[in-house]
Amino acid sequence: MNENGKVFIESQMSEFQIITFFEFKPLDAARLPNLRDRLKASMRETSIKGTIILAEEGLNATVCGTRDAIAEFVSFFETILETKLECKSSFFEQMPFRRIDVKIKPEIVTLKRPVDISLGASTHVDAAEWNRIISDPETVVLDTRNQYEFMTGTFHRAVNPDTEKFSELPEFVSEHLDPAKHKKIAMFCTGGIRCEKFAPYMKQLGFEEVFQLKGGILKYLEEVPGEESLWQGECFVFDDRTTVDSSLRKGKLKDFSQNTD
Repeated sequence: MNENGKVFIESQMSEFQIITFFEFKPLDAARLPNLRDRLKASMRETSIKGTIILAEEGLNATVCGTRDAIAEFVSFFETILETKLECKSSFFEQMPFRRIDVKIKPEIVTLKRPVDISLGASTHVDAAEWNRIISDPETVVLDTRNQYEFMTGTFHRAVNPDTEKFSELPEFVSEHLDPAKHKKIAMFCTGGIRCEKFAPYMKQLGFEEVFQLKGGILKYLEEVPGEESLWQGECFVFDDRTTVDSSLRKGKLKDFSQNTD
């Protein structure tokens, strides 16, 4: 390994690791309070901070800690939830979260519409395939995130739905997109969770060819070399970093959600 690679690995070892993960997985409502309490206790024991959302439809989380603490926590999480997590990972020299927060909610991502998640099974595309799909002029590239997220960065040719919250996106689709006219829809979000719910929702509406970026923007930036990337700008994240750049390092842009001048 070259000297630069060695320095990079040593730098990572001294930094905090931030992971995001989600899963649509039926959970017994009666179990949720116990799961919440056990996860909180584990976070306290391992000095992990961040947010976990539990619901009958599954789980959603972004947490941070030392590399060893993250490894220990992930192992515990997978054991008590009987699952195997697919995590997106980045690093930062400071702890970007201020507290431990484990919540029980009606949904792990709030759409307020009934969705058959299984309809999205064949809609995932990886980063390499994504570039080809969104470069097709016949494809509508839909940014499923909110206005303040779009303003920090987005993909080439992406449509801004100009929403303030995810639950407004169905209204945008009903007003601006038509299954009879818009044959190909490619959608993306930060870590994949919104698309995991919205892609099957679009299939329910009758859109035939629906694609979602597997792993979201974060996985794309992790995998795609800069010279091949169609991402433009920085990516908004929901912690004290505000944004990350194309190398998944803390970005420089302000938080547009605060409506500051």
